[in-house]
Amino acid sequence: MSCDRERSSRKRAPGWHRSEREVAWYREVQKEDWDTPAKVKAKYRSASVIGDNRVVFNIKGNDYRLVVKINYPHRVVYIRFVGTHAEYDRIDAEEV
Repeated sequence: MSCDRERSSRKRAPGWHRSEREVAWYREVQKEDWDTPAKVKAKYRSASVIGDNRVVFNIKGNDYRLVVKINYPHRVVYIRFVGTHAEYDRIDAEEV
């Protein structure tokens, strides 16, 4: 998988700093070959597959949320949002 951080319209919560867990997640994703949401769920059971090919990942025991949009045919992951659980509750994950 390619994780396109350059073109992602990522929304970071104020005061957010890239955590070691986010970097570790990024490195893991680069090794994956997700062509279906089922393959994402097989790797990350706590991930939530939502509309418009978006997936919500829980980071650091659900302290943070990571929302991505996945282009399955081209195997590209676009980071759309990274923030705390409370900040996630204030966004529409299908629109961000």
